[in-house]
Order: sequence, then structure tokens, then C-alpha cells
Amino acid sequence: MEPSLNLRDIHLPDAMSIWPPAIGWWLLLILIPILIVIGWFLFKRLTRRTALKGARSLLVDIKRQAAGDKGQTIRALSHCLRRFHMSNGQREQVAGLSGQAWLLYLDGLVDGTPFSGGIGRCLVDAPYQKTIADDVDINALIELCETTLKGQNR
Repeated sequence: MEPSLNLRDIHLPDAMSIWPPAIGWWLLLILIPILIVIGWFLFKRLTRRTALKGARSLLVDIKRQAAGDKGQTIRALSHCLRRFHMSNGQREQVAGLSGQAWLLYLDGLVDGTPFSGGIGRCLVDAPYQKTIADDVDINALIELCETTLKGQNR
């Protein structure tokens, strides 16, 4: 007589399910947003440094050429400050400012009110005048602009 074998059919394992994902997918889910945020901050920091470096370079050129036309120097200083703040990511705040509002914005960047109540006042008036008053101290204005840019290192 033959021994009887109790054999069963082959059962295939259950199909792999998509959920829960493996640990690698969880890590990617956490790391990708973190890397995006870090990349965004690094990009903003790099563009800020580049804008600051460009503004300082432009200010050095203006300082070198300050012995010439006062009106041209004041216009260049005004453009330098506005250009820096526009490229610094504050375009929405700065683009529409003019006159007293622009000076108050600049006063917020330094101690006191040197723009709205001091030498910085000529940044608003002088670019549109044919002749500049002799009492305007260009060197003090350049120093004020340098101080404003130095305060932007944060």
C-alpha cells in the first residue's frame, strides 16, 4: 500500500499593498518640503547679498564722481537707494512710494529722522530742480546713504 500524502495546493502570497508606504517614502515626504524651504531661504539670502554688494559698488562710484554736478550726484543716490530696495524683495512696498512717504520709509531704516527732517530731504526735491542750493552737503548725504546700506546687513 502506498502511503497517503496530504498535499495542499500552492497558495500565492497576498499582493503588496501601497499603504502604508515604506520608511524611505516617509523620509522623502518630510525632506522634500524642508529642502524646498531651505533652498528658498538660501536663494533670498544670495539675492539680498548680491543687491547689497551692487548698491555698495554703485555708492563707491557715486562717491568717486561726487566732485562734479551736485544734481547728478543726488539723482544717482536717490536711484541707488530705490534700486536696492526694489531688488531686495520689497518691490510692493517701495515701488509706489514718493515724496514724504519715501522719506519716512527710509527713516524707518536708520535711527532718528535724517531723511524726512535732515539732509536726506533733498533726495526728494533736488532731482527735479535745475539748480541745487549751495548749502547741500553732498558728503553728508553720501555718508547717510552708506549708513542706510550698512544697516541692511541683517
